[in-house]
Amino acid sequence: MYDSDHGITTGAVARRLGVSPTTVRSWDRRYGIGPAVRGDGRHRRWSPADVAMLEEMCRLTASGVPPAEAARAARRVRSSPDAPAVSVAVPAPEAATAPVEEAAPEPAPPARRPVTGSGLPLGDVRQECRGLARAAVRLDAPAMEELLRAALAEYGLVTSWEEIMAPTLHAVGKKWESSDDRYVEVEHLLSWHISTTLRRTAVSGPAATSQAPPVLLACVPSEQHTLPLEALAAGLAERGLPTRMFGAAVPAEALDAAVRRSGPAAVVLWSQARSTANHALAQHVARTAFGVRGARTAPLVLLAGPGWLGRTLAPGTVRPAGLREALAVISRLYGEGAGVEERAGQEEEAVGAGG
Repeated sequence: MYDSDHGITTGAVARRLGVSPTTVRSWDRRYGIGPAVRGDGRHRRWSPADVAMLEEMCRLTASGVPPAEAARAARRVRSSPDAPAVSVAVPAPEAATAPVEEAAPEPAPPARRPVTGSGLPLGDVRQECRGLARAAVRLDAPAMEELLRAALAEYGLVTSWEEIMAPTLHAVGKKWESSDDRYVEVEHLLSWHISTTLRRTAVSGPAATSQAPPVLLACVPSEQHTLPLEALAAGLAERGLPTRMFGAAVPAEALDAAVRRSGPAAVVLWSQARSTANHALAQHVARTAFGVRGARTAPLVLLAGPGWLGRTLAPGTVRPAGLREALAVISRLYGEGAGVEERAGQEEEAVGAGG
């Protein structure tokens, strides 16, 4: 409830908007986005018109509009409270580029702009990345949810991951490492929302063919970073390919048992750092044979993540450069017809000893 004589406090308006009181005070100091009338002792007290102005400021900055420009537009909302939401021009997307192997063009990528105002080391990134970073720093969960949903709808999974989600996660991680853990809450909230978005995409994909051998996704032992694997799982689900996601820090014995029991077409092993990359385990998985006698086969092992760099590839392994390439490699496995069909139906008989 508003006090008609005094308005509401900065803390109350911050809770309503889902941002921190520090952000609200900073907008006041830097951009003049403050209450029209201040109480005794110059304490900030916010009227309904003031709150409407802040709501517009949140909406615009979360959309990637620079704070100074957003503030000018937001002040007009307070001066004309009955006017429709202010339209602020943002950079138009670049022209779409059709992939070589497909006739249909991909969605146009979002435009790049230098990033300022989020406090994160983003550099030259997409404008949607800037908006997501600002929403994350404000701990603005509704804005993050909407930005991620809109990015997927407009640009698709691969572009959204490679050019919006991953760069923001990387910037938050660097800020966390360089600021004595002061951005832990930002990293946790951003990761949770990205994970939720990716899992929602995975479960909404077409039903996978039950007769086809699956793709196993696992982090190597001691590896806790699962979001890149979750992005790959979502991309495979969009293509209707069967997956088995085992998540973080899968013990070597458990991975070996899963491979022998399921007879996968491919196994993706994620390693974020060289300290977790287990080359002996990868070679063991690549040599694990299964299937009926006379038609035994082994999975293709994809070494995903920067931890695998700097070593010669062992037979039966590949090292994709990113999400797009990993999806292409796995999709080709399922498009080769005869080799894949020979594996279909072998799941129940895939318990034989490996080579």
